[in-house]
Amino acid sequence: MDLTTNSTAHLLGISAFARRVGLAPSALRFYDDCGVLRPARVDATTGYRFYRPDQDIRARLLRSLRAAGLPLAEVTVVLDGDEDEARAVLERHRNTVRDRTRTADATIEAVLRSLSGEGDGTRTDSGAGAGAGAETEAVTLVHLGGVELASAFRQVVPAVGHDPEHPELGCVLVEIDDGEVRLVATDRYRLSMRVLRPVAAVEGPARRLLLAANSLPGTGAWAARCAAVTIEAGPDGATLHETAGAASRELPVSTAEFPAYREMLSALTPARHRLIVNRTALLDAVNGCGETPAVVLRLGEDEVTVSLPDHSRATALPAVCPGEQPPRIGFDPAVLAPALEASVGPDVLLEIATVTEPVVVRSADQGSFTTLVMPVSLDRAAV
Repeated sequence: MDLTTNSTAHLLGISAFARRVGLAPSALRFYDDCGVLRPARVDATTGYRFYRPDQDIRARLLRSLRAAGLPLAEVTVVLDGDEDEARAVLERHRNTVRDRTRTADATIEAVLRSLSGEGDGTRTDSGAGAGAGAETEAVTLVHLGGVELASAFRQVVPAVGHDPEHPELGCVLVEIDDGEVRLVATDRYRLSMRVLRPVAAVEGPARRLLLAANSLPGTGAWAARCAAVTIEAGPDGATLHETAGAASRELPVSTAEFPAYREMLSALTPARHRLIVNRTALLDAVNGCGETPAVVLRLGEDEVTVSLPDHSRATALPAVCPGEQPPRIGFDPAVLAPALEASVGPDVLLEIATVTEPVVVRSADQGSFTTLVMPVSLDRAAV
């Protein structure tokens, strides 16, 4: 399906283009690295991406297909293949979705019949609506889906530290700027970052909040019961409000200094190898190896094989592996599996520098999720 045009309109920066098509800038970077949506130009000095206005056709279709759960390999067929191939992929996926929907509907119906009563529906806190009595010029307001924020807390909290001498590592950094909300946690050995796209334009100045991680599970459970929530942040603290109601919760803000996570990421060796694979299939293959200190990934031209170090329990999965293929690489399944479970969207991108350096695991829906996974040595494993 040819979606190219010959427009010569002025280029848009990544933030402007992201707002235009309804994707977070981090998701656009992910799709560029996956080769699905390339920018029209990349500044050789700054690395900043620019897009043609007419690329919004492809970007919006990409967003819709991903929202429908289509894997990236099949998205590429729809975007770049011929019409017959595109129709075949879409019909096959629609049948799969219908089967899953019927199964889910039957399960939900059975559970609903088994319920003896409803939840208590209590609100743990109440307060004024978002922004009431605040000085507009000093306050930042950002509106998010309640479930999305709760999920983001769950995704990043496992990476927080527990060293009493470094209380800042027991916190989650929340950055609000450039039309995104970034949640970051690290114990200096692991790092997880979830990027969310607000449901409405951010109001007010950019803001950084450092939130105590031990408070976030309860806050997330509360947010998950709200259709939408609003973070109100000012010089004196932050509050999470139910957007359509009067309930609210104070967010415990720390004054500690969070590590320079951007420097940590920029210091990583550039990736030499990339692997794009269905996230659920890879997770199932890793779990299928059973309890073991290591699983091995072997990349081929169009597949990845997951096995034990002795080649047993091998599972071959369709994959996109552009460029040079690395030697086999080993992971502790107790580390890799949670990273895959926390990821978003139907696919993951593994960026591999060497078999001894941290591997960047990235995924995207409307926003993105990034985490680092350290490989394990296979020298002592049977081959």
